[in-house]
Amino acid sequence: MTKPGRPGGRKGGKKGATTGTGGHGRKALEGKGPTPKAEDRSWHVAGKRKAANDRLEAARTRYGRGGTGAGSSGGQRRPAPRSRRGEESEVVTGRNSVLEALRARIPATALYIAARVEMDDRLKETLALATKRGIPVLEVMRPELDRLSGPDAVHQGVALKVPAYEYAHPLELLDRIEDGGGVPLLVALDGVTDPRNLGAIIRSVAAFGGQGVIVPSRRSVGMTAAAWKTSAGAATRVPVAMAPNLTQTLKELKARGVFVLGLDGGGDLSLPGLELAPQPLVLVVGSEGDGLSRLVTETCDAVVSIPIESSTESLNAGIAVSVALYEIAKLRAER
Repeated sequence: MTKPGRPGGRKGGKKGATTGTGGHGRKALEGKGPTPKAEDRSWHVAGKRKAANDRLEAARTRYGRGGTGAGSSGGQRRPAPRSRRGEESEVVTGRNSVLEALRARIPATALYIAARVEMDDRLKETLALATKRGIPVLEVMRPELDRLSGPDAVHQGVALKVPAYEYAHPLELLDRIEDGGGVPLLVALDGVTDPRNLGAIIRSVAAFGGQGVIVPSRRSVGMTAAAWKTSAGAATRVPVAMAPNLTQTLKELKARGVFVLGLDGGGDLSLPGLELAPQPLVLVVGSEGDGLSRLVTETCDAVVSIPIESSTESLNAGIAVSVALYEIAKLRAER
């Protein structure tokens, strides 16, 4: 008696070659062609990001707004824009922070508002300021705003996109000052990493007749939203130049007739009555902890100290520059 076969099982015995489907099988294996790139798939995160960027570019074109940076007044020609290598745009989040940034006239390329967000007085003023300045206002879903803001940010339904700062070149900055008939008065930062110090220095430069600030391209603070905010709008008038190598840049400035003065508590010259005040100057300030670096100190024509009470060890960079610029401005006015 023959036992019933297992359902779906193959009967024993070898089977000879049979005619197959041929190309049908190969076609099935080939599939539907290569997989589209992530950014070309509308449902993919990368695709949604690309679509959002395309909308932003379209909005900027519609409003006639390109990227903005620190600008000079009038139609004065700017040097070719530069930014730190790898530096990208920054996003300011939170209702208070975004409102303060707009009040300080920080350059911005877009204002993002969460869909169906609850309005209050801060958000109403934010929208009014953005509209007045022609900043595109984009309504986005909360997941997209979460992605833009980052995992640790609390955006409260609003975010402001700030472009990478466009730095001048130090020698082009000097050319601009000399072409305008001014006596150069610049400030260079050596190892200063606090953006609030940079903002305070920019504000002091604007207040006491300086024409610009120089920052190194490495191991130094850059123009962030925090620096813009601390400058209280002065960053729109005072350009910031970026030095590929600070020591070499100072040597090039010296070759152009600019005196390089370092600020340090152990300086050999005292600030009051500084004889070099009427000359073209660049003041170099170091960090509060480490002070001026060895190479920068060796490059300086002189190191200037600010007389302070013995009970106080030192002044921070922002305050030291402010005091020095005030004294230089006073001496220049007297002569």
